[in-house]
Amino acid sequence: MAGRKQFDIATALDAAMIQFWRAGYADTSVDDLSRATGLNRSSIYSSLGDKDTLFLRCLERYSTRYGDKYDAALSCAADRPLAAARAFFDITLERIADPGLPDGCLVAQTVMATPALSASVAARAREAIGLQHTRLRAALKAGRLRDEAADSFAAHLAAVNQSLAVMSRAGASPEQLRAVVDVTLDALARTLGASDGDPSGASD
Repeated sequence: MAGRKQFDIATALDAAMIQFWRAGYADTSVDDLSRATGLNRSSIYSSLGDKDTLFLRCLERYSTRYGDKYDAALSCAADRPLAAARAFFDITLERIADPGLPDGCLVAQTVMATPALSASVAARAREAIGLQHTRLRAALKAGRLRDEAADSFAAHLAAVNQSLAVMSRAGASPEQLRAVVDVTLDALARTLGASDGDPSGASD
């Protein structure tokens, strides 16, 4: 029975996460969450917490799920930094292309809704955004970019990644999103090539 309950909670958390992701925190009511999860209000409160607590759990679930994927994509950065950056963006593009998921990014839309959030939720969303920069900076430093260049490119790549989510919600096509990524990767390739003393750019 314990295993069954855990499975049901995991399923309910995924359903709640999709609801928050699709409609946003402010426009999601407890009744919406009840319909999404199949749980009545009292079960939501007793098993998943109040709206703020549940949203934080969903935000943590989202951040961990995609954070692990981003970390895996960037794991080859020391040997193949450009390939790592491409794999990083592929995670986002594949998520956007998945018809079973809402457009955009739960973290990005949460940060944009900061005025409607509690202090704890807003702080966790900002922390998730900051972690994106941190992981990219570490990967680029491993890929032999110096501190200043790694910091600047990490900020740029993180900003592009978030813009892909916003553009997808605005109706940008997969081809348009890929073109944005290609321009970014081309600039990174030139910078990596220059750091290696290769004016033609990195080739991985």
